[in-house]
Amino acid sequence: MSTITVKDGTEIYYKDWGTGQPLFFHHGWPLSGDDWDGQMMFFLAQGYRVIAHDRRGHGRSSQTANGHDMDTYAADVAELTQALDLKDAIHIGHSTGGGEVIRYVARYGKGRVAKAVLISAVTPIMVQTDNNPDGIPLAIFNEIREGTASKRPQYFQDFTLPFYGYNREGAKVSQGVRDNWWRQGMMGAIKAHYDCIKAFSETDFTEDLKSVDVPVLVLHGEDDQIVPFPLTGLKAVKLLKDGKLISYPGFPHGMPTTEAATINKDLLAFIKA
Repeated sequence: MSTITVKDGTEIYYKDWGTGQPLFFHHGWPLSGDDWDGQMMFFLAQGYRVIAHDRRGHGRSSQTANGHDMDTYAADVAELTQALDLKDAIHIGHSTGGGEVIRYVARYGKGRVAKAVLISAVTPIMVQTDNNPDGIPLAIFNEIREGTASKRPQYFQDFTLPFYGYNREGAKVSQGVRDNWWRQGMMGAIKAHYDCIKAFSETDFTEDLKSVDVPVLVLHGEDDQIVPFPLTGLKAVKLLKDGKLISYPGFPHGMPTTEAATINKDLLAFIKA
């Protein structure tokens, strides 16, 4: 297995395939780099170098007790990109990974990052606060915490339904996709998954979005039941200096999997532009 050991001793697992301009993929909660299979294969065939890591506590990386916050996630990515000496890279993040991308690019990306992509991302902030009155009430995230802490195997099974829009009338449900989500989730550490809920829901990425100078593509499904489009993608693009938004009527949160052909086509056009 390919791993690096970051400064606090945590081992970060990663896949690094191919040559050419590097595309670095950042996965969502509570998954792993395997969630990017549909993109890794596609862009490898297009001649790109494709990289995906497992966030600390997730997948095949160390199941640490600590460090499950956006600052540490971004610092881990910075150590990995430095170890791989990535330059002119494009960082692509889904959901929680979108927050990780924008924090990494804002803090560490100068001279290394060419572009960024936020897909179904949690930016700028999810939770309801005085400054974000139309956000999601904290009680909802407390329910996610309770489900993760007390009944994770069944809760993760159930979570796949809204994640992929499989609870919508007429949806074509793939049991394999559901099982693969559950497999990835259960590989990770319950402590990491529990702590990450605070990281993805309460971190404010407003200043990160404002500070980034590189072109950023925002892709979001308009029927996202996990990270609602009006609260996130629609707001995030307005904070970017060089942002472009594509929204998709009817697409769910897990659209990189369920709508891979469309997402890959739009990603490729942005990468080549």
